[in-house]
Amino acid sequence: MDHSQQMHKLYQKLEQIEVYQRTLGKLQFDLECCAPPMGMAQAGADMAVVGQQLFALEHEKELEELICSLHQDSAQLAPAEQKLVEHLYDQYRKIKNFTPEFAYEMDKIAAQAYGDWLAAKKASDFSLYQPTLEKLIALTRQAIDLRDEKPASYYDACLDDYEKGGSIAQLDAFFDALKARIVPLMRRIAREGKTLRSDFLTRPCPIPAQEAFSRQLLKLEGLRDDTLVLMSTEHPFTTNFGPLDVRVTTHYYEQNFVSNIFSTLHEGGHALFMQNEPQELYDLHAANHMSNAMHECISRFYENLIGRSEAFIQYLYPLLTQLHGGAFADISQREFYEGVNIAQPGLLRTEADELTYCLHILIRYELEKQFINGQIAVHEIPQLWNEKYREYLGVDVPDAAQGCLQDVHWTGMFGYFPSYALGNAYGAQILRRMRQDFDVDAAVAEGQLDRVLGWLKTHVFAKASLLTPDQWIRDITGEPLNVSYYLDYLEEKFTALYGL
Repeated sequence: MDHSQQMHKLYQKLEQIEVYQRTLGKLQFDLECCAPPMGMAQAGADMAVVGQQLFALEHEKELEELICSLHQDSAQLAPAEQKLVEHLYDQYRKIKNFTPEFAYEMDKIAAQAYGDWLAAKKASDFSLYQPTLEKLIALTRQAIDLRDEKPASYYDACLDDYEKGGSIAQLDAFFDALKARIVPLMRRIAREGKTLRSDFLTRPCPIPAQEAFSRQLLKLEGLRDDTLVLMSTEHPFTTNFGPLDVRVTTHYYEQNFVSNIFSTLHEGGHALFMQNEPQELYDLHAANHMSNAMHECISRFYENLIGRSEAFIQYLYPLLTQLHGGAFADISQREFYEGVNIAQPGLLRTEADELTYCLHILIRYELEKQFINGQIAVHEIPQLWNEKYREYLGVDVPDAAQGCLQDVHWTGMFGYFPSYALGNAYGAQILRRMRQDFDVDAAVAEGQLDRVLGWLKTHVFAKASLLTPDQWIRDITGEPLNVSYYLDYLEEKFTALYGL
């Protein structure tokens, strides 16, 4: 077969594989959003069986031969084809030595982990989740051991899986830079900053009113109602099954309506990325191959750089005063802006302000690096977590539910957390470049988020699946990632906010 025939054959096989991938994704969505507690075990077992079928398709000899042959002659392919084959070959190398029994065990434990974590979190008892976490870590290491190419460490492999080129050395330097400027600014605010009003943030707001407001926000961001599902879950996430089926989830707190606002903006950012890659990439099965930091960049961009900006609050303020029958009408626009930007160390990552957020990520990074590499035992995690929260954020952790069990990520996504912090830095650098082309604040203050989305579609989304993270940020901004732009942004914003 020539290259054209090989690619046609590859597309046929990918179409079949993607049916199973979407089916598994929909089962996972059901598990996290609406499965009853007693039905979770059955859902996990079902997922493992479907996973077996997917494993068989992904390990067909003919498919492996196609991927290897096309990769060897990839210079003859178009750019999108090259990227697809490169991605498939990279995945093939990582799993080619798995046995069906090992893949089934991984799928089974991964599906079981969510229910075990949820039960442990509700009971605030880490010991209930410890055995499952130990199994997940052991399987993660075993999977890495089965690779032909040996990484510098287990955790280096995890980082590279989520961020191509990522390593402990790179991230140690990145987090050192964040600590050097964020911690002193946080302490200066505590000593010298003016008091910002926050009493209204805990006023009760009915969940139906919050849900209706969430739908307004998603529409404002640029999402289409007829291609979107909005549901609630314990830990918000977004997934997609193609550009015409995007699933957004949030979590409503009756006495913390602000949490849902920024959770919705965050997840909506993910959904926008999923819906707005070029159709050509979907047609060629090359879409959705960007790194997690590239994805988190956009979600954090809409949550913070846009959502918590003074310009956006100016537009949103009249809508907010109508929420829950005008219960927030006594809050001034300036008070609302200040209130949603209060920098105050706390327990929960998902509720963290812009300034302290990356310290939450730093704690997870340091622990993850140690337990994946076998430098600490799993049973030590709660104590070390609590010690680091006291050291970095000055807060005492009252229980495991608000401590090391608060995030869903350690049900198998080891190496994901740094993507959030990297995404923050990418976003600030992208916003700086966007401002060179139009007055972003003026557009946002008028609710013209379509201008923001249009720019992102052209400059950010169009090539994301075709480039490495480093190539991508250079293509957008003309330079590699520069964390100083993010730190400058934080210092400028919070110095003005607190009158320092």
